[in-house]
Amino acid sequence: MLLVEDDPELRLLLTTTLELEHKKVITAANGQEAYQLAREHHPDVIVLDLMMPTMTGEEFRAAQIATAEIRNIPVLVVSAHPHGEDIARRMNVAGYLSKPVDLDALTTFVNSRTA
Repeated sequence: MLLVEDDPELRLLLTTTLELEHKKVITAANGQEAYQLAREHHPDVIVLDLMMPTMTGEEFRAAQIATAEIRNIPVLVVSAHPHGEDIARRMNVAGYLSKPVDLDALTTFVNSRTA
């Protein structure tokens, strides 16, 4: 699974939480890095922040949809954006969680989409 989060402390917390669920977690700090990693690793699921430098979550999602090899990877948007849920809906993603992240909801989502 690919975790895309620019906040290093939150990225570590989410990575640790998912690794305790026995998930192999690849991390990226921005959408551009995430796009490259998604094409290289073809993760089962992507957990994606919206507000990031270099390439936002929305820009990443547009690039993902435009790339046949990674287009169908389910995405869970995790964001503190005040309109995050509406943005996620427009992005046509598999799910949305607001920050602060409900860790149980995160693990439930990831477990339902990974081996």
